Amino acid sequence: MTDLLDATLLARFQFAFTVTFHIIFPALTIGLASYLVALQWLWLKTGRTLYRALYRYWLHVFALTFGMGVVSGVVLSYQFGTNWGPFADRTGPVLGPLLGYEVLTAFFLEAGFLGIMLFGEGRVPRWLHVLATRLVALGTLISAFWILSANSWMQTPAGYVIRDGQFVPTDWFAVIFNPSFPYRFVHMTLAAYLTAAFVVGGAGAYHLLRRDGDEGARLMYSMALWMVAVLAPLQVGVGDLHGLNTLRHQPAKIAAIEGHWESRRAQPLILFGWPDMAGETTRHQIALPRLGSLILTHRWEGEVRGLKAWPPEERPNALIVFWSFRVMVGLGLLMLAVGMASLYVRWRGRLGDARWLQRAVLAMGPSGFLAVIAGWITTEAGRQPYLVYGLMRTIEGRSPVEAPAVAGSLAAFILVYLLVFGAGLFYLLQLLRRAPADHGADQPATAASAVRLGR
Repeated sequence: MTDLLDATLLARFQFAFTVTFHIIFPALTIGLASYLVALQWLWLKTGRTLYRALYRYWLHVFALTFGMGVVSGVVLSYQFGTNWGPFADRTGPVLGPLLGYEVLTAFFLEAGFLGIMLFGEGRVPRWLHVLATRLVALGTLISAFWILSANSWMQTPAGYVIRDGQFVPTDWFAVIFNPSFPYRFVHMTLAAYLTAAFVVGGAGAYHLLRRDGDEGARLMYSMALWMVAVLAPLQVGVGDLHGLNTLRHQPAKIAAIEGHWESRRAQPLILFGWPDMAGETTRHQIALPRLGSLILTHRWEGEVRGLKAWPPEERPNALIVFWSFRVMVGLGLLMLAVGMASLYVRWRGRLGDARWLQRAVLAMGPSGFLAVIAGWITTEAGRQPYLVYGLMRTIEGRSPVEAPAVAGSLAAFILVYLLVFGAGLFYLLQLLRRAPADHGADQPATAASAVRLGR
């Protein structure tokens, strides 16, 4: 049993490692694709070649991250057949079609028009190039739709019966639009847009700090901060609704997130602490009285269950979930602060001159990626010990592969990923180091030009 548990832990870590690498790329491309649509629309509407230059600048970045996202995503599906065979078999009637729909709609749409988007300018009619850009952006959102639907079904399963050990769909509408899906889809989409906004804003801040007169950097910096100022407060509201939905359907996850062990009314809000799974307590608490109940139930005297309401084998790891959630929320609050500060500085007419804000935005450049990863850890670790919440335990879904074999493949993944994606990320940073002005309006957007810009 110990070897089995070790092999299960290794298989979980392997999937966590590969999906963490993968998720950073869609988190950027979803938002970046829509940003490209906006830049192209502004260029056609105003005729300013600066928008065209920015479109080409970010088109190279999009192409690189899209390619790395596709490569890293393919690996995930193979792990279902290697490390998680019983899970794939039992959930295949539900998850198989959902993932198939993602390929048939989103991936084919992206693959069919990506080439026109990258190489079609000046070679195809303008309307076709514009259409290609918009369809690729739509494809990224459709992809997120299906992936989030599949993952949300694992969190809040609906529209199925269990027949001969398999989950068989009986209502596809209930399967796709399961109880947590609308909240998680909107939350993730906003997170992707904020991720892209801080990458764009961070790049703009970097170039403004180096050369204050760079108009391209000033423009994309301003656009990014408008996006942050609008979306960060909206994300806080959506996050609250998502939390209430999670409390309704996954109360043990919320108890772990909040670090609550005892079920009671007027729960405090534990800001910081150290959940002790063995001692069944959260040590070294810094808490605010009653605020936990107010946030979770919107009532001062609302009752919130603690982890002791479930047997020990049914509890998620509170230490992991407690801190990953606080990393996500902390970064979200910093994003909100940056957005509000940008509105104040913009109102004062000093957006392009406030060096302190530019440094803050540059420092926040990777914050979206970190928040997405922390949120994913909260979601997935909080679902444990289940793969399909309340119905299929994680240990039941693992393939009978010995621990040394899983450890060997994990080591290979770590080595290859660090080499391949490390090189890709280095090249991406080289692209971003080039000033937007270097992507002149007369420079063709081709693969060859992307190589030259990476030198």
